[in-house]
Amino acid sequence: MRDSSLTDAALAVLSAGLPADKVRLTDMAAMAWQRGEMTGIGHARPPGRPARPDEPPTLPPRQMPKRRLGGENGKIAMLHALAHIELNAIDLAWDIIVRFTHLAPPKDFFDDWVTVAREEARHFAALDTLLHQLGSRYGALPAHDGLWEAAEKTADDILSRLAVVPMTLEARALDTAPATIARLRNDGEDAIVAVLDSILEDEIGHVATGVRWFTRLCLETGTDPVQRYQVTISQHFTKGLKAPFNRAARDRAGLRPAFYEPLAGPF
Repeated sequence: MRDSSLTDAALAVLSAGLPADKVRLTDMAAMAWQRGEMTGIGHARPPGRPARPDEPPTLPPRQMPKRRLGGENGKIAMLHALAHIELNAIDLAWDIIVRFTHLAPPKDFFDDWVTVAREEARHFAALDTLLHQLGSRYGALPAHDGLWEAAEKTADDILSRLAVVPMTLEARALDTAPATIARLRNDGEDAIVAVLDSILEDEIGHVATGVRWFTRLCLETGTDPVQRYQVTISQHFTKGLKAPFNRAARDRAGLRPAFYEPLAGPF
């Protein structure tokens, strides 16, 4: 990655079909960027969709089989679903870098999303290791394409992308993860708990990155961040947001209740 631009490196990750290559290229690019070994940010057009391995097959979210946490198969299904989310998250971080360079954001915008990409790659690698320890692998089960569908729907507007992906979909993981971790801890699954605890801590930071840039970009254009968030989310989540919310984790991420509590749906 030395002497390439940041967008060149991002395109290399987005064009890599194998998860191991995405992880390796992400780590190389992040190190080169953070050491100042790249020629600059560059300009490029992202692909319509990132490259993907032949497996897993992707299904519409409603057609995904229900998964239960109990037993070996339940743990595998849970870890596989999380690994799929993290693989998408690698691409989402690089996509936001490439897709919105025309807005000329400052260097710290790119610093933040390179850090997010590197952490998402580490998450995927850790989850894939756990799957192998259980005698499985990423790609062994079907997965849904809901996260990338959300990215496609927000491809033309950085504020919508930030509102929908880190501030809503990733924030939802802050709500659901603690109960899963608690059940696994009660079952004595210390290795899995250690990985999920680490991921949860990083994801608070990723939500914070989304909140920080959404708020900053809104204020730069004289837009009220809370109002803009609520308008955007009402358009994309017509049934509202699912409660209960992990207010403590959301507060740590800077995602104040004023953003999301008025949008709680009738679930």
